[in-house]
Amino acid sequence: MSFDLFKAALLGIVEGLTEFIPVSSTGHLLLLQHFFGFDDDDFGKTFAVLIQLGAILAILSVYFNKLWSIAKALPYDPMARHFVVGVLVAFLPAAIIGAALHGFIKDVLFNPWIVCATLIVGGFVLLAIDRMPLEATKTDATRFPLSMYFKIGLIQCVAMVPGVSRSGATIVGAMLMGASKRAAAEFSFFLAMPTMAGAFAYDLLKNYKFLSANDAAIIVAGFLSAFVAALLVVKLLLDYVSRHGFTPFAYWRILVGAAGLAGLIVYG
Repeated sequence: MSFDLFKAALLGIVEGLTEFIPVSSTGHLLLLQHFFGFDDDDFGKTFAVLIQLGAILAILSVYFNKLWSIAKALPYDPMARHFVVGVLVAFLPAAIIGAALHGFIKDVLFNPWIVCATLIVGGFVLLAIDRMPLEATKTDATRFPLSMYFKIGLIQCVAMVPGVSRSGATIVGAMLMGASKRAAAEFSFFLAMPTMAGAFAYDLLKNYKFLSANDAAIIVAGFLSAFVAALLVVKLLLDYVSRHGFTPFAYWRILVGAAGLAGLIVYG
């Protein structure tokens, strides 16, 4: 039990550290679970989604004041309504496609070989994006056009393939449409809240029967460690990305993907 708690806490830390940076938290968790032997039952397969609640609450705590001010302004501020509608429009494609393909995604795509391949490919994509002379014409994540919000939402659906990275897909998509690095990363945070909350609720609804009181300590350990790690990342990421770009994350993806492939070849 103590070793399971250690593994749960480590998985929570990995979830929190990787959820909001473009390296794929799901990909990292799947690889760790595979090599830990923590994915052999239904509980292990749904654990990664359950601990996302810690990361969701972390980002809510950081942006609570801004979100509350937007909520209060809804009755009289058209731009506040524009932003809320924009987030919902961006969330809609993932909600529909994720619900329709949930079984296929979990049963077929949640595969460590696929994860390693997409981590490596995504790393090279980030390197290419960082070297492109993109013109940043949109610097406020709350004022993107509605059509742009919808397109970012469509691009986010690519991240249903584990290893692609939800934050990476949305950030790259936004930048290609003219968003600055900071605005793209910030909107990725905002879009993460309904997307992750929806995935959490849907997965819990489908898999609650596999949970028991005996799992409570393991879930709490993963939840708390994910919350603390995500809190640290959200507070630091925007300034870091604005100054340094995404190249360090790209190399990390390639390194992890290559190491994962080596581990799969040697250990199975």
